[in-house]
Amino acid sequence: MKSVALKGFVCWLTIFGLFQLNAQVTLSNMFSEHMVLQQKQINPVWGKASNGEKISVSIANQTHQTIADKNGRWMVKLSPIDAGGPFVLTVQGSNKIEIQDVLVGEVWMCSGQSNMQWAIGNSNHADVEIASANYPNIRLMNVPKVGSEKATDNLDVSWNLCTPETVKNFSAIGYLFGKRLNNTLGVPIGLINNAWGGSAIEAWIPRQVLEEEGHDELVKSWDDQIAGYSDAVFEKKKETYKDWLAKGKPGKKKWPPEDIRIGRKRPGSIYKGMVNASVGYGIKGIIWCQGETNAGRAYQYRELFPLLIKTYRNLWGQGDFPFYWVQMADFLEESKVPTGGSWAELREAQTMTLSLPNTGEAIVTDVGEAKDIHPRDKQTPANRLVRHALAKDYGYAMASDSPRFSSMEIKGNKAIISFSHIDKGLSAFDFEEIKGFAISGSDKKFVWAKAKIIGKNKVEVYSDNVENPVAVRYGFENNPKVNLYDRNGLPVTNFRTDSWQGVTEGKVVAPKSY
Repeated sequence: MKSVALKGFVCWLTIFGLFQLNAQVTLSNMFSEHMVLQQKQINPVWGKASNGEKISVSIANQTHQTIADKNGRWMVKLSPIDAGGPFVLTVQGSNKIEIQDVLVGEVWMCSGQSNMQWAIGNSNHADVEIASANYPNIRLMNVPKVGSEKATDNLDVSWNLCTPETVKNFSAIGYLFGKRLNNTLGVPIGLINNAWGGSAIEAWIPRQVLEEEGHDELVKSWDDQIAGYSDAVFEKKKETYKDWLAKGKPGKKKWPPEDIRIGRKRPGSIYKGMVNASVGYGIKGIIWCQGETNAGRAYQYRELFPLLIKTYRNLWGQGDFPFYWVQMADFLEESKVPTGGSWAELREAQTMTLSLPNTGEAIVTDVGEAKDIHPRDKQTPANRLVRHALAKDYGYAMASDSPRFSSMEIKGNKAIISFSHIDKGLSAFDFEEIKGFAISGSDKKFVWAKAKIIGKNKVEVYSDNVENPVAVRYGFENNPKVNLYDRNGLPVTNFRTDSWQGVTEGKVVAPKSY
């Protein structure tokens, strides 16, 4: 990655964009009553003031001074604070600001598309989850879903105590993840929900980074779309939608139109509108649930997903902070014969991103629904996701990674598959028959295979119809029927041993959005 561009993004001009002169001292909206600061690390605090104004910031027996620059921007960096509170954050310039009820604990950002955005109020056991959501030491922030052509310097946000009223529209996975942390660690938890349903990963990445990393064709395809878009086009789409509603919603379902110029798919749009103004706020890490919108370009996702993670880590300047994600669930019709598919290839791209340090993946191909892209079971993904944080960041002795393919050995007409990340040993759930394996010879024609557990971490795979096997796949379908688990309850990661051409290979341009 080219560091010059990233340094440009972290400069004062683009992160804070603080241009007011001759103004009273103000704070970014990221800092409000009930906020949570990340414990045991340096925390930047920033805002606006008059050119040359002296600013003093105090909290927890420490005070820092700075001077606003010629554009009125200022920032201080708080020294690390242990978990606790409440504290008062005081900012003193020509005027005085006091932020009450500041806690210090663990802060996680919850990002992605609809399955991260999906509210606890629309999930399984919503009434129980909402009624029991009395956690004064969990603090919630919802970031408005706003795309932008220009980088915003502030967000319309505030921190809120977790109550039955505030939690019902909050990210289900985010809340359940945070609740597990709060119950386990006994420290305050801050959760920043900035997910946007239907968003493409390229919208989360700064445009300049996409260009510098060789994704010019993707960016140009959007420039061409925007060139043909106008207020008149947008108004026509809105009228068409209103007419469809008035006629009783006949035929194919339609979605409310959005202005693609500031939408959730345009490269850099979400970064500029929802992320840029929060860059630098002290966090422990990010949890992520996204990929559906990019399923048709899964091979490209192999590059875009790690690029997003590297970019955010570079922008925040906190090193390789934890980044954990929920792999896409099963969806679409089940295949009668092994066929692979775009969703299988997207999951593969997600798993490949585990090559980056401090990453983790929650496998959920056992909780999806063929006809619903939004599984209502959010407890299972959250439980599997939080294992990564508890085991890798907080020192709890528990398994976190699902079993993953390690190696294959051919013995006659059988393939011996070995797995890594085994905890208690492999087991077939519900049926003695292991489901989900397919096998192929050199003709690349896969058939469903029989499988037998022959060791704690080994499975024997074969088919009477394949005399000389060369490749094995497991769960490599859009909606796989699988039942192989570690006995600790973590499902085996879907995989393929071959690298034969996939259905999304070479696809790098998003479909036209209007």
